[in-house]
Amino acid sequence: MPKTTNTPKKPDLRLVSAEAEIYDMMRAPQTTAERVQRLQAEARALAVEQVEALERLLLEAATMAEEIAKGGDAYPVGAREIASRLAEDLPSKAGSIKAIVSRAI
Repeated sequence: MPKTTNTPKKPDLRLVSAEAEIYDMMRAPQTTAERVQRLQAEARALAVEQVEALERLLLEAATMAEEIAKGGDAYPVGAREIASRLAEDLPSKAGSIKAIVSRAI
């Protein structure tokens, strides 16, 4: 006689992000207009994510540019000058991008 265990199988639990839509399998297929609206909303969300990533990269670049600008004689003079201008300019550009995104949301 085979030995059986009374331990229940673990349920298959999956996390779903807050933005995820759950589709009712019994409902009629989406209209073309509904699909277009959903896809446009997804595209806008992805665009905002990418612009926010650019903002973070600009701030990181500004930090690196400031380090180079203050790096002394180890860096060529022209590179230090350009880095100094970038260190001054990039944070304001990142701030402008942030303002534009906040208005668009």
